Parts: sequence; C-alpha cells; structure tokens
Amino acid sequence: MLMNPEKSVLLIIDVQTGLAPAIHDGEQVVDNCVWLAGVANRLGVPTVVTEHFPEKIGYTVPRLKEVTASALYLGKQCFSAQADGCFKGSAVEDRRQVIMCGTEAHVCVQQTALELRWAGKEVFVVAEAAGSRDPANRDLAYARMRSHGIEIVSREMVAFEWLQRGGTSQFREVNRDFIR
Repeated sequence: MLMNPEKSVLLIIDVQTGLAPAIHDGEQVVDNCVWLAGVANRLGVPTVVTEHFPEKIGYTVPRLKEVTASALYLGKQCFSAQADGCFKGSAVEDRRQVIMCGTEAHVCVQQTALELRWAGKEVFVVAEAAGSRDPANRDLAYARMRSHGIEIVSREMVAFEWLQRGGTSQFREVNRDFIR
C-alpha cells in the first residue's frame, strides 16, 4: 500500500524537552520530525502531537512546537495513546493511514502503533524520525512492529508517496524546500 495524503495523518509521539536530550541521535530525530511536520503542513496532511505527562517530562521541544502550531495536541498518561482513548474525534480516528514518528520507539511509539494496527489502521513508522535512548531497543521495536504488519519507512518515502507525481507546482515546492 502507498501512503496517500488524503488518507493520512502524521502522528508525532512525545518529542518532549525532558526526553529528547536522552535519545540516541536525538537532534537528528527531532530534525526529521520537524521535516515531516513541514512536509505535512505543505501538503495539507493533518498532524496530531501527543505529550506524555508533560508537566513531568516537559512539553514538545520548541522547534517542533513551532512547526506544529496548528496541530492537535493531546496529553496522555498511558504509553499507548490509542489505549488512552485520546484519539476520539481526531484525524487519527478519522483517517485510515497513520504515519508515525517520535519517542521512544520501543515504548510509546511501538505500543501506539501496535494498538492502531490491531484497530485496523494502516500504520507506517518513519525510521529516522523515531528514536530510543538505546538504539538496540529501537531496532528491536522496528523488527517487532514489522512482524505485526507495520511498515518501517523513510521520510523521503513519505514525501514522495504523498506527492504522488512530479512536474507539479506542489512537487517543485516540496523538492525545493525539503528534498536535498
């Protein structure tokens, strides 16, 4: 299955000030989340952002918060945002495809992805935009998610599948501003 902008939502999981510095290659993970949010904004794909106990772990990192200012923000207490029931009435509930990124890959990202998949969603996790404190845990999470039908993709796979074709003004804009 290809990712389609009319069927997709970008779900950013817990990229928070108290956790991001501890993530292996954390700056790169945040950069890639910012990049994805920018592409989603440009192509009109809705974005949902979760924050796990923000009063304890901190709120979304400022540069991601800046690019997701129009996103729906949801607080949660369960590791799985699906288990928390916070997606009711959101684009995550309404759209068939959920493109995910964030932290930690082996905890909140994985548990949310698995439960969304079991709820019938097509779930894609963006490899370079998800991270864990220990890269071994991230890699194990990717393997486990794959075994449950979740696709592990790259950020450019997302962008080009959302674009669907070259030669359009939208393609030229995204190519100029995001693809390097």
